[in-house]
Amino acid sequence: MNIPRTARLNFKLMDENDSALLFELDNDPQVMEYLTRGKTTTMSTIKDVFIPRMQAYRNPQKGWGLWQVNLNDNDSFIGWILIRPMGFFTAEPDFSDIEIGWRFKRTSWGKGYASEAAQAVADVITANVEIKALSATALKDNNGSIKVMEKLGLQFIEHYTHSDEFGELPAVLYRKFV
Repeated sequence: MNIPRTARLNFKLMDENDSALLFELDNDPQVMEYLTRGKTTTMSTIKDVFIPRMQAYRNPQKGWGLWQVNLNDNDSFIGWILIRPMGFFTAEPDFSDIEIGWRFKRTSWGKGYASEAAQAVADVITANVEIKALSATALKDNNGSIKVMEKLGLQFIEHYTHSDEFGELPAVLYRKFV
């Protein structure tokens, strides 16, 4: 599967060879604020945890994985768009409900890149007739991500408690039926 270029961006499905890009992105405490409470990710965690998790759901034919987002004018990496079945790491993933997520370098914030990239990827993924919904989650205070969800046409579904190794925080689920 391929994602067509937009006016400003191009896309490539990431793989295990992209650990340096993932590390560069995750090495900014502000980028990680709503993910790990600002704790940056070590290269060993990228290689030993993040890459194997990505490989578990990566499916090039279906478009599942992390889509590298690069600027057209200089081909520089600015972030990624995640695509995988909702609840992939639970006992019952929903293969008709696709989770979309994103992470972008701080230097690219506020320029509409996340919305542009997410829309481009979502348009291709949701063209598959097996896909019935597009969903996204964020911590309740992550206004930037919530704005991207709303620009994608996702609507608020529910508040819930997000639990991870860093504790519990209020979160939101947004969804659009396609």
